[in-house]
Amino acid sequence: MKKAILATKIGMTQIFNEDGALIPVTVLQAGPCCVLQVKTLENDGYKAVQVGFVDKREKLINKPLKGHFDKAGVSYKRFIREFRFENADEYSVKDEIKADIFAVGDKIDATAISKGKGFQGTIKRYGQHRGPMAHGSKFHRHQGSNGSATTPGRVFKGKGMPGHMGAKKVTVQNLEIVRVDAENNLILVKGAVPGPKKALVTLKETVKTIA
Repeated sequence: MKKAILATKIGMTQIFNEDGALIPVTVLQAGPCCVLQVKTLENDGYKAVQVGFVDKREKLINKPLKGHFDKAGVSYKRFIREFRFENADEYSVKDEIKADIFAVGDKIDATAISKGKGFQGTIKRYGQHRGPMAHGSKFHRHQGSNGSATTPGRVFKGKGMPGHMGAKKVTVQNLEIVRVDAENNLILVKGAVPGPKKALVTLKETVKTIA
């Protein structure tokens, strides 16, 4: 991997390409990400670049992190992540990774925590069918049979049942970048990206390109 950046999700809109076709896009505030530490094979056993994103007030930083930021000589950051760049040696502390690391047409993988939807039933959570809605029916939105009584005498693991929905780490692969605003550090990605507005999104060059 040679390209990656942290971003916050601004929201969705639509643009028109040169042919006049409408394209739904997600607008992301990508970077700037400040390099806090460059990890090497000699010192750390692997090569990586540690970056910080979004400024944070000093009073909200604990002492160990404060020392880490002060050693790097950068402002305090809210998010810290590592990218295992193949060209990690080319980076140095205080370098900035900006939106222009990507170009129009690049394919990326977007990772974020999906929207939390609370406790949901099986119809919303797994798309199961409901029962008859007539007054005589006692089966409307229940999940149905859970398991036999005697054999096997238990509920199998993985059975779709009501529970907490969403708020999980989700990656959408092979998204296309349709516009890069380097001046304002904005990236427009075709289609939807996981997470609510203001969510932290990690953009990496895709691991498998789908034609």
